[in-house]
Order: sequence, then C-alpha cells, then structure tokens
Amino acid sequence: MNDLTARQANLADLAARRASLADLASRPFELTQPARQLSPLVLASPHSGRIYPEEFAKQSCLAEVVLRQSEDCFIDRLVAAGPMLGAPLLSALFPRVFVDPNREPSELDQEMFAERLAPPVNATSPRVLAGLGVIPRLAANEQEIYAAKLPQAEAQRRLDLFYRPYHRALSDLVAASKRQFGVCVLLDCHSMPSAGAWMDGLHSRQRIDVDYVLGDCFGSSCAERITAAAEACLAERGAKVRRNNPYSGGYVAQAYGRPAQGVHVLQLEINRALYMNETTLEPTAGFAAVQNVLKLLIERLSSTALHLVKAA
Repeated sequence: MNDLTARQANLADLAARRASLADLASRPFELTQPARQLSPLVLASPHSGRIYPEEFAKQSCLAEVVLRQSEDCFIDRLVAAGPMLGAPLLSALFPRVFVDPNREPSELDQEMFAERLAPPVNATSPRVLAGLGVIPRLAANEQEIYAAKLPQAEAQRRLDLFYRPYHRALSDLVAASKRQFGVCVLLDCHSMPSAGAWMDGLHSRQRIDVDYVLGDCFGSSCAERITAAAEACLAERGAKVRRNNPYSGGYVAQAYGRPAQGVHVLQLEINRALYMNETTLEPTAGFAAVQNVLKLLIERLSSTALHLVKAA
C-alpha cells in the first residue's frame, strides 16, 4: 500500500458514519481488552464517538460537519496503543452532541422538551445553563442543535440505550481493576479546541497556549504522584502542560475519583491543533507524534499505578 492509499484508508476509517438508532444501541461502545491487564491503568474516551443515528440527524437542524466540531476527534485512535501495553480501552461510539457520558444523568434542560421531565432533573447545573447538559442543547460555537422541542421520552431513551450502558461498562472496568490490583487508575481522555474552551461552558475565545491539561479536581480525584508523573512525562517531551485550568475534571472525574478508596481518575485534555486540522477535521502530520507521546504516557502511568499497588 503506497502512502496516498494508506492516508485515504486512514481518513475513511476516521470518518463519521450513520447508523440506525437500533443498530447503534446494540453496540454503543467499544471495549478493547489487552491479552492480559498488566497494571491498574484503565483508559476511557467518552467523546470520540462518530456514529450518528439517522433519527438524530433528522431531529437536528445543523449539518453533520457542524455537529462534528463537538467531537473529541480521534482520541480513541491516539490512545489505541493502550491495550497492546496492557491497559483496557473503553470508547463511546455515539457522539457527545447526542448524549454526553461526561455529565450526570440528571443534567437535563427542561426547556428542550415538550413535556415535563420526570425527576430527578438538575436543571440549574452550570453545564445545563450553558446548553451543555447530558443531552446538549448547543453544539460548536453555541449553535442550537434542534429546531423543535423533543418529546419527554427521548431523554430516557437516550439515557437507557447509550448513557447507562457506557457507565456500566466503565464501572465494571474500574471494579475489575480494583479486584485484581487493589486500586484503579482511570485516565479519562479528551481533546480541547485550540481557540476557546466552549464545550465546558467556558466561553473564552482566546487561544489555548498549552498542549495538555491535566485535571484532577484540584487534587481530590487522583493521587498527587499520578498527576505529577503524567506532568513530568509530558514535559520531558517538550510539551506545555497545565493543571486544572481551564479543565479541572468533569463528571467522570468527580463521580468516580475516590483516592481514599483506591480509585484515581485523571482527566487528560489534548490541544487539537497538535494533531488535526480543526476546520476540515482531518489528521495532520502531528498525529503520529502525539500518538508516540501518549504511548510513553500510558507506559509511565502504568508503572506509577503499579507503584501505588506496592505502596498500598
């Protein structure tokens, strides 16, 4: 296969796809297990899903290219070495603009629905108020996703078919790692736009002058030695790294991170400008370099996680 053919095959593999709701619900995530898990490290990519339900495409008033601006594009592929290095990888296949697994399930916007939602409904969450609840109202650049209100049943259908299966799989991975090693270290992998942190309700349009952001909820979701190991590994590769600004950790870090109970969650944000064209949504020449950096990061965190086991 020549370079052009290989590039075309790669782009086709990374392209968005359409599927019926039923087909996507039959496989809402991909779980890639290693031949043998070698450390307590678990990888997750909740926002790289690029299979769009046909029914959702009809509900939305936005073009697919606009909806795709919300994806954490290709993060699942950037950390694909994880299973070969002994770490399981869980990737959502559904897009975050359809349902966002990095939100609490009650973060629903009543104004989006034609009928009253059954409680619990956390309609005053800052993320809901920013249009970015578990079923988002806004896509990239604060554009309304829907032209009409959704039926009330749509909320529970998406939660039941996509959100809850993803979290059951994630919970099972965390529990399995704890059973095997006594601890679990979850690296929750994301990307950030280079010109503004709008997807967390932060509406800055300033360029993000950092390559990676490590979010540990200001030390409450993850042991300091894990965050420090990740920071050192990335800095050794010449990367600009920052902690907890502008992303300190979303729902997964807040809900799962319990260091005192042996569960550590570190949220990783990667500047998209490092590896992709943010307009055309195509990988750039930097893609392979970022893959290599993340391979080293997975190796370093696996080693650090094993040291946690010995120290326990």
